[in-house]
Amino acid sequence: MSAPVTGSTTPLPTVDREQVYQWIAEITNPKTRDNALLELSKKREVVPDLAPMLWHSFGTIGALLLEIVQIYPNINPPVLTAQQSNRVCNALALLQCVASHPDTRSAFLQANIPMFLYPFLHTVSKTRPFEYLRLTSLGVIGALVKTDEQEVINFLLSTEIIPLCLRIMESGSELSKTVATFILQKILLDDTGLGYICQTYERFSHVAMILGKMVLALAKDQSARLLKHVVRCYLRLSDNPRAREALRQCLPDQLRDNTFANCLKDDKSTKHWLTQLLKNLEATPVDPRFPAMTPLSAS
Repeated sequence: MSAPVTGSTTPLPTVDREQVYQWIAEITNPKTRDNALLELSKKREVVPDLAPMLWHSFGTIGALLLEIVQIYPNINPPVLTAQQSNRVCNALALLQCVASHPDTRSAFLQANIPMFLYPFLHTVSKTRPFEYLRLTSLGVIGALVKTDEQEVINFLLSTEIIPLCLRIMESGSELSKTVATFILQKILLDDTGLGYICQTYERFSHVAMILGKMVLALAKDQSARLLKHVVRCYLRLSDNPRAREALRQCLPDQLRDNTFANCLKDDKSTKHWLTQLLKNLEATPVDPRFPAMTPLSAS
């Protein structure tokens, strides 16, 4: 077992280590798995080395993946129950723990484990069990991108995560939209990610179209938390010469006028990003060596 992570200034609650070991062992037993998943998911924040313990325990990760694949038949047609959703989300919470830990993250990616979550991100049912499933799955991807590691971005760019996030950004709940937009933002903030999205007009236009739709929706039902990530995505896109030229034509008017003035009055960082975005779009037109993209309507 890996040694506990040290260096935290906040004292952690006392945890019975033997009980943790017992719960991990019980994950591999179908009769005791449900309770073990519940207890460990509740303790994951207070056991710093839980991820290595899970990863290196015999059969544990396989049992967690079994919990995931057993649910697949219930998502199409959508017959997932709340109890089934809660159980698989407890398994996903433990995988998020593994994705977050520096000692297990790379192996987690090399094993292609995020791919097991993508069927959940494909779902469109708006019932609570499915929404909870999508949100928890997005949380695993969000935990990966929080680390700002090139390996994570390279992995995600080799998968369909961008179109999956864009679809959720367009039609998900506010919370799911926020996490999906955060994931896109973190991909864009990486130079490789920005280059990938701006490499072709099709990729850029899809991203710009969805962001534009989100701005129009936010103008009617404002959310400072979601708007913050949308503005940051636009600002990052404006760092690319070709995307900047296209944004001059397709940036929604609601970001140029005072539509969001009240929403942003207490959010200095987002106001700063929006000001910088508008400055970037007012700057000298694109270098002629970079052919401009075709203007895109945001509506």
